[in-house]
Amino acid sequence: MALTVPNVIFKTRVRDESIGGDNPFRWQDVSTDDIFAGKKIVLFALPGAFTPTCSSTHLPGYDAKYQELIDQGVDEVYCLSVNDAFTMYQWSRHLGIRHVKMLPDGNADFTRSMGMLVKKENLGFGCRSWRYSMLVDDKKIVKLFSEPGQTDNCPDDPFGISGADTMLDYLKQRQQRPRA
Repeated sequence: MALTVPNVIFKTRVRDESIGGDNPFRWQDVSTDDIFAGKKIVLFALPGAFTPTCSSTHLPGYDAKYQELIDQGVDEVYCLSVNDAFTMYQWSRHLGIRHVKMLPDGNADFTRSMGMLVKKENLGFGCRSWRYSMLVDDKKIVKLFSEPGQTDNCPDDPFGISGADTMLDYLKQRQQRPRA
């Protein structure tokens, strides 16, 4: 039996022009079903917005490869971090992210349920997500690329297998395999 993604509610903010003003956003609860049910999703998770590797390579790499991922049959690409909706929005805006959808896990409900919550107190971050990526098909985790060495207060920030190129290579190999 394949593992499934945890059932949680994400607290998101969405643009609503009817609100007007400098902050035309409203709260919207988004469920795991809203994101994953009946869809093929690539989700990658990272320690934090505005952090070096996350900002220079991880998120921009997925945004740059977005169309190639979609061309492999993916419905959507999400970036998850244990940050609030405001921070995730401003971070994506700061980086000029055009395609990847930002998914705030402010209470770490999803991350904790995935077994990916780690302490990063050595960096002053509190608890954050371990760096990983996964392919999810209709809520079932098909493939998980978790960086090695998952531990609390890890002295470094491994980034070798959770990037866009690894996921894209995996998707291309899946397409080439004969179906039974």
